[in-house]
Amino acid sequence: MSWIDIGALEDIPVRGARKLKTAQGCIAVFRTDEATVFATANACPHKGGPLAEGIVHGQKVTCPLHNWVFDLETGAAQGADEGRIATYAVKVAQGRILIEASVLGEKAA
Repeated sequence: MSWIDIGALEDIPVRGARKLKTAQGCIAVFRTDEATVFATANACPHKGGPLAEGIVHGQKVTCPLHNWVFDLETGAAQGADEGRIATYAVKVAQGRILIEASVLGEKAA
Protein backbone atom coordinates (compact mmCIF):
# COMPACT_ATOMS: atom_id res chain seq x y z
CA MET A 1 0.00 0.00 0.00
CA SER A 2 1.01 3.55 -0.65
CA TRP A 3 0.17 6.12 2.05
CA ILE A 4 -0.44 9.88 1.89
CA ASP A 5 0.00 12.23 4.86
CA ILE A 6 -3.27 14.11 5.49
CA GLY A 7 -2.38 15.96 8.68
CA ALA A 8 -1.25 15.88 12.28
CA LEU A 9 -3.01 13.65 14.81
CA GLU A 10 -3.24 16.64 17.16
CA ASP A 11 -5.38 18.48 14.57
CA ILE A 12 -8.31 16.23 15.50
CA PRO A 13 -9.49 16.29 19.13
CA VAL A 14 -10.09 13.01 20.95
CA ARG A 15 -13.66 11.88 20.15
CA GLY A 16 -13.70 14.36 17.28
CA ALA A 17 -13.58 14.35 13.49
CA ARG A 18 -12.53 16.36 10.47
CA LYS A 19 -13.77 16.33 6.88
CA LEU A 20 -11.28 15.57 4.10
CA LYS A 21 -12.25 16.60 0.57
CA THR A 22 -10.97 14.17 -2.07
CA ALA A 23 -11.56 13.44 -5.74
CA GLN A 24 -13.66 10.50 -4.55
CA GLY A 25 -15.89 12.70 -2.37
CA CYS A 26 -15.77 13.83 1.23
CA ILE A 27 -14.26 11.50 3.82
CA ALA A 28 -14.72 11.79 7.58
CA VAL A 29 -11.59 11.14 9.64
CA PHE A 30 -12.36 10.26 13.27
CA ARG A 31 -10.10 10.14 16.31
CA THR A 32 -11.55 7.82 18.95
CA ASP A 33 -8.77 7.93 21.54
CA GLU A 34 -5.22 9.18 21.94
CA ALA A 35 -3.80 7.40 18.87
CA THR A 36 -6.65 5.61 17.07
CA VAL A 37 -8.16 6.99 13.88
CA PHE A 38 -10.74 5.77 11.39
CA ALA A 39 -11.80 7.06 7.98
CA THR A 40 -15.27 6.60 6.47
CA ALA A 41 -17.59 8.13 3.93
CA ASN A 42 -18.84 11.42 5.32
CA ALA A 43 -22.48 11.02 4.21
CA CYS A 44 -24.97 8.91 6.15
CA PRO A 45 -26.81 6.56 3.74
CA HIS A 46 -30.13 7.39 5.43
CA LYS A 47 -30.48 11.11 4.61
CA GLY A 48 -26.92 12.19 3.74
CA GLY A 49 -26.14 13.59 7.19
CA PRO A 50 -22.55 14.88 7.62
CA LEU A 51 -20.97 12.19 9.80
CA ALA A 52 -17.90 14.33 10.57
CA GLU A 53 -20.33 16.50 12.55
CA GLY A 54 -21.72 13.51 14.46
CA ILE A 55 -21.08 12.35 18.01
CA VAL A 56 -18.10 9.99 18.38
CA HIS A 57 -18.46 7.42 21.18
CA GLY A 58 -16.27 4.35 21.58
CA GLN A 59 -15.61 3.14 18.03
CA LYS A 60 -18.93 4.45 16.74
CA VAL A 61 -20.37 7.66 15.34
CA THR A 62 -23.96 8.87 15.60
CA CYS A 63 -25.33 10.79 12.62
CA PRO A 64 -26.27 14.35 13.62
CA LEU A 65 -29.51 14.32 11.61
CA HIS A 66 -31.44 11.21 12.62
CA ASN A 67 -29.26 9.41 15.20
CA TRP A 68 -28.23 6.44 13.08
CA VAL A 69 -25.17 4.79 14.65
CA PHE A 70 -22.29 3.34 12.61
CA ASP A 71 -19.35 1.16 13.60
CA LEU A 72 -16.23 3.07 12.47
CA GLU A 73 -14.23 -0.11 11.87
CA THR A 74 -16.75 -2.03 9.74
CA GLY A 75 -19.05 0.76 8.52
CA ALA A 76 -22.13 -1.26 9.54
CA ALA A 77 -25.19 0.45 10.97
CA GLN A 78 -25.96 -0.58 14.56
CA GLY A 79 -29.23 -1.60 16.15
CA ALA A 80 -32.43 -1.60 14.10
CA ASP A 81 -30.94 0.61 11.37
CA GLU A 82 -29.88 -0.98 8.11
CA GLY A 83 -27.11 0.35 5.95
CA ARG A 84 -23.40 0.70 5.67
CA ILE A 85 -20.85 3.43 5.09
CA ALA A 86 -17.61 2.95 3.19
CA THR A 87 -14.47 2.65 5.32
CA TYR A 88 -10.92 3.50 4.25
CA ALA A 89 -7.47 2.36 5.37
CA VAL A 90 -5.90 4.94 7.68
CA LYS A 91 -3.11 4.83 10.25
CA VAL A 92 -1.00 6.99 12.54
CA ALA A 93 2.78 7.15 12.19
CA GLN A 94 5.03 9.53 14.13
CA GLY A 95 2.08 11.75 15.05
CA ARG A 96 0.85 12.05 11.45
CA ILE A 97 -2.38 10.64 9.98
CA LEU A 98 -1.85 8.64 6.80
CA ILE A 99 -4.56 7.44 4.40
CA GLU A 100 -4.18 4.79 1.71
CA ALA A 101 -3.39 6.63 -1.54
CA SER A 102 -5.98 4.97 -3.79
CA VAL A 103 -8.74 6.73 -1.79
CA LEU A 104 -7.64 10.08 -3.18
CA GLY A 105 -8.28 9.33 -6.86
CA GLU A 106 -11.00 8.37 -9.31
CA LYS A 107 -14.35 10.24 -9.25
CA ALA A 108 -15.07 13.94 -8.76
CA ALA A 109 -15.81 15.41 -5.33
